[in-house]
Amino acid sequence: MPSMPSLPRGVTMPSVPSMPRGVSMPNFPRMPSMPSLPRMPRGLSLPRAAAAVSTVSQTPRRLLQDCCSVLDHQTPGGVCGCCWALRPRYKRLVDNIFPEDPEDGLVKANMEKLTFFALSAPEKLDRIAAYLSERLTRELNRHRYGYVCIAMEAMEQLLLACHCQSINLLVESFLSTLRLLLEADRPHLHILATNAFVKFANIEEDTASYHRSYDFFVSRFSEMCHSEHEDADTRNKIRVSGIRGLQGVVRKTVDDELQVNIWEPRHMEQMVPALLVNLQQHTHTGSGSPAEQTEVCFRELLGRAAYGHINNAVRPVLMHLDSHSLWEGRSFAVQCFQIIMYSIQSQHSHLVIQQLLGHLDANSRSPASVRAGIVEVLSEAAVIEATGSVGPTVLEVFNTLLRQLRQSVDYQLTGYYDNAGEHRTTSAEEKTLQDAVIRTIGSFANTLPVYQRSEVMLFIMGKIPVPGIYPALGSPNAGVEGSRMIQVMLLKSLLQVSERYDSSNLLTALPSSFLEPLLSFTLMEEEEIRLLVLSILTSLLDRRHNAARLTCPSVTFDLSLLELKEDRCSRQDNLFIRKHAQRLYRHAYLTCREESSGRSHYQALFTLLAVVSLELANEEVVVDLLRLVLALQELALSNQESLSVFNRCGVHAVCAAFLHLLSQLGPPPALHQHVSQVIERRHSNASHLLPEVVFSDKHRLPEGELKVDEAFLFVQSKICEALTGSSYSAHTERLHTPYTPQITDEDRLSKRKSICDVISLQIDMDPQYCPDDQQKPQMEQITFETLKSTIEDRGGEEEEEERRRRMQLVERFQKAPFEEIAAHCGSRSSLLHAKLDQVFELIVRPPPSPSGLSPPRSTPLYEMKFPDLCVY
Repeated sequence: MPSMPSLPRGVTMPSVPSMPRGVSMPNFPRMPSMPSLPRMPRGLSLPRAAAAVSTVSQTPRRLLQDCCSVLDHQTPGGVCGCCWALRPRYKRLVDNIFPEDPEDGLVKANMEKLTFFALSAPEKLDRIAAYLSERLTRELNRHRYGYVCIAMEAMEQLLLACHCQSINLLVESFLSTLRLLLEADRPHLHILATNAFVKFANIEEDTASYHRSYDFFVSRFSEMCHSEHEDADTRNKIRVSGIRGLQGVVRKTVDDELQVNIWEPRHMEQMVPALLVNLQQHTHTGSGSPAEQTEVCFRELLGRAAYGHINNAVRPVLMHLDSHSLWEGRSFAVQCFQIIMYSIQSQHSHLVIQQLLGHLDANSRSPASVRAGIVEVLSEAAVIEATGSVGPTVLEVFNTLLRQLRQSVDYQLTGYYDNAGEHRTTSAEEKTLQDAVIRTIGSFANTLPVYQRSEVMLFIMGKIPVPGIYPALGSPNAGVEGSRMIQVMLLKSLLQVSERYDSSNLLTALPSSFLEPLLSFTLMEEEEIRLLVLSILTSLLDRRHNAARLTCPSVTFDLSLLELKEDRCSRQDNLFIRKHAQRLYRHAYLTCREESSGRSHYQALFTLLAVVSLELANEEVVVDLLRLVLALQELALSNQESLSVFNRCGVHAVCAAFLHLLSQLGPPPALHQHVSQVIERRHSNASHLLPEVVFSDKHRLPEGELKVDEAFLFVQSKICEALTGSSYSAHTERLHTPYTPQITDEDRLSKRKSICDVISLQIDMDPQYCPDDQQKPQMEQITFETLKSTIEDRGGEEEEEERRRRMQLVERFQKAPFEEIAAHCGSRSSLLHAKLDQVFELIVRPPPSPSGLSPPRSTPLYEMKFPDLCVY
């Protein structure tokens, strides 16, 4: 429309005189209406010329609409003002919030009017939101981004001002507007939409919404987290906005069951990798860095996860680490699972452990570095999860780890980590994996209560392969070397479990089912195995943690450094030492007979004896330990043993260091005086018999055969004299009996008894007592001495023959065919039954009658035949 000419400065428009009262404006004649076109018959259409005329007639109307839209931001006046005033009030209020210049920002006074109107008439909220969305879309299409920001700000203020009951009228238009902004190609619009969505997500709604969908926002925000914008600053802003958007989606949907289930795998597979990418590629450089925002969002996501959602949240993490080969670096994988373990609820921690164990099994054919990374993460997760149990399947955890050890041994021996033999591995890589598995076993065991740790130790002990006793844990192709490697690794695992095992009752900590197989390893030829067994025994007996101060034998040891017990041994300790002391002494004695023992073995033996004296010492135990030391001294002097000079000097040094310690723990001062005198004489003329010299790195030992003068030895008579008159005098008579190890308690490995061998040991099978041609035996009195004579030791002369016979028997069972073994056992068992029948008949025979006549033999109950009706 043509604009009015402006008046000169100082000239005003004359006012129009008002009409007299009672006089009204004359009515103008009505304009004639446009004649309507006649209705076209059905099936007929206007020609193209008529359509063109119709289009031309619509052109002024479209021009008028465009002009009105331009004048929407002008002060109304003239004919346009009349048109503007005819619009609905909510549209006029919405239009008034837009300033003439978009840089001026939102007109706050008019915004307050719009807010008051929306609160006064909440039924108009949907129209207001729809019109605001329409205005924003129009401005966006015309690239007037200033007005777009103003419209977005107005919608945010309306959202925050509206009551919860009426907010649903605004939400649909609000979300559709956000979708429109997120689909644009302007980064600042993405950030604007994200900030608006975060404000919306922080609003708590009371009324449920059944038809909202956030799938688009999950997908779009996840895509923003992967932004690769050219400008680094803009890229970081977009990624931070995407992370905050995902955090808003979580807050809006996780607590509302009627909303979309954000824990579904399709959503988790988008959100979790998007978060991990930013956690991996960025470092904490400030409060607004992508890494810090990612960690906050990830923790909030996991903290809201319920029991059934843990697996869906952890599985994408495992997939991401697999696809990007992030297990090998370990640091990022450990960081991820530290966040997971610290964020989830503590009662759900075992679910993460089970997920990792299953993933470890699934990657059993992966490189050793990948498996080692997973095991390392398991170890760290177990440390964090130490407040509770590792779940209902405790032994399954250890079974999985032991299975990994077995597979690692197989891979190490074959050189390939797959059955096809295509992918090579090295011993160093497999050794790294094995060490990680052993540490993880210890970490898991430390999270368990005491009673479960004892079960775990028994479980591991049952997995250790013992030739002829337990089946080999490795594959049949592993052979002897594979069994040895598994033995070493499982004993290391057992040591990890026992190092932090504290039990007040040694009877439960070291039951016979555990102690006997453990002691059987002390006589194996493998030096490392013997050393591990000594360390395991020491850690289980050391309840006051003195072993760390007793690692180096010394004759100048300061007793004040130890934590001594103030009370006497408990009843359980006395029962334990009475039951198992002889076994401990025997294996300590036989350990010193091994030629392959080195410095570490003698140091470990000294530590074990010192811990026994500190934890379990009473008068009887001290005397037994003195007998053992004197026996070890005689062993070092004996010419029958093929011990080297170092072995003999090492045994003398252990005896001196242990007697110096034992003499300060309660025996009379006279014993300590005798020990000190012998040590002083050794310092002067026989320093090679002292631990400071023998166990040093540069020791000097005499050449040729070792000869020790009696002045450098501990004398039994002087020890007995020192104990006389004290509380130990009641047991000094035992010192006159030299200590000899029990032969009946044979080693499981070199002298293990099979069932038929036990039969031959207990009862002497003489062919003349065969039941076929046997006459009725004479009257014989069965006494205790008679039974004892059948099982006692047959003397030292037959020891070598007995050992040789047993080795032949073990070799026969290892190499002979099964039929021959079965026939041999069957014949021996029949002889056993015959001998048992003789013994039972002597026991159940009635005493002789006074008349001298033997009463008739009564039929035993087990031989009586009863009628069928009497049997129930």
